[in-house]
Amino acid sequence: MTDSLPTTAPSSAETRIEIAETCTRMAVHADRREWELLRDLFADKVLLDYTSLGGGEPVRLTPQEIVDAWSATLGGYDATQHLIANHLVRVDGDHAVCTASFQATHRLATAHGSPLWTLGGDYRWELARVGGRWLITTVVMTATWGDGNKDLPAQAAS
Repeated sequence: MTDSLPTTAPSSAETRIEIAETCTRMAVHADRREWELLRDLFADKVLLDYTSLGGGEPVRLTPQEIVDAWSATLGGYDATQHLIANHLVRVDGDHAVCTASFQATHRLATAHGSPLWTLGGDYRWELARVGGRWLITTVVMTATWGDGNKDLPAQAAS
């Protein structure tokens, strides 16, 4: 009996790092409110699935629509911090999937209740190599736990 070889050659460490960094930059640029840098990480159309948090359906948006929505939502907080860890990257030619754990803390000074709302769970990104760069085509956030003031998102939006 012989071991079977993988159908595709393993990707290089450099490629895996580039993919993981692209995904991490999504969180960093959002937290730093670097909207133009954030926009540059996305393909022309991106499938966003945040349904684990509030239900509804996944949506397909342009990079500008994502930035507009996130700047309106995240911009209402005093600060946010999205920590991304445990990246696992699978590459198949010009397509890749990266999964990682996350913890996202949102802070907003309030007259009543805790100023913090924290979520934890997993992200799954799909990416495509376009013009020599890895761009995000899909973002699926799966929240598995939450703690703190769950009313903060509504307060931040107002």
